[in-house]
Amino acid sequence: MRYLIIPGYHNSGQKHWQSFWEKSLPGAVRVMQKNWEAPTLQEWLSALRAAIEHLQEPTVLIAHSLGVALTVHYLTGPNVARFVAGALLVSPSDVDSSDHTPPELRNFAPMPLKKLPVPAIVVASENDPYVSLERARFFAKHWEVPCVDVGKLGHINADSDLGEWPVGRDILKQFEASLAEEQEMAPPAVPELF
Repeated sequence: MRYLIIPGYHNSGQKHWQSFWEKSLPGAVRVMQKNWEAPTLQEWLSALRAAIEHLQEPTVLIAHSLGVALTVHYLTGPNVARFVAGALLVSPSDVDSSDHTPPELRNFAPMPLKKLPVPAIVVASENDPYVSLERARFFAKHWEVPCVDVGKLGHINADSDLGEWPVGRDILKQFEASLAEEQEMAPPAVPELF
């Protein structure tokens, strides 16, 4: 399994769990954006698509904050790449809410609210300033994926001082196990004859 790290607004600094995971997960690659400070959906989507086009084996998308909105826009759009095995969606910033996110993120609204085409899991905090737990659960319900409440971890970012974030790694490990289980249960592909 490979991993594509998808940071949010301002990128993920050295003390962010995504940066720790980028170094410790085998084959992890970070999606880079031209402008981390003035995000635009179309530009960020282009960068994400370009990174996904380079995938050569099953990959889990690991998104945080605005990166979750970006990932969901990609997943609910046309032509999701066959190597996208699933998505770990941590702290989905509420891009629809002026109470929770700054105006420069509004071009990522509205948050898509339809079933995701790949397995996914939402991880949310009880005291996240960028999304209420209720709203994170609302997103998960519409995406038809589970939502894990990890307690009071703020925005689950560098300010939360999580280091490698072992609880998150456990969630990822369990998620990967469920992906492997689903793969085993899937019927074998039937070759096309015509």
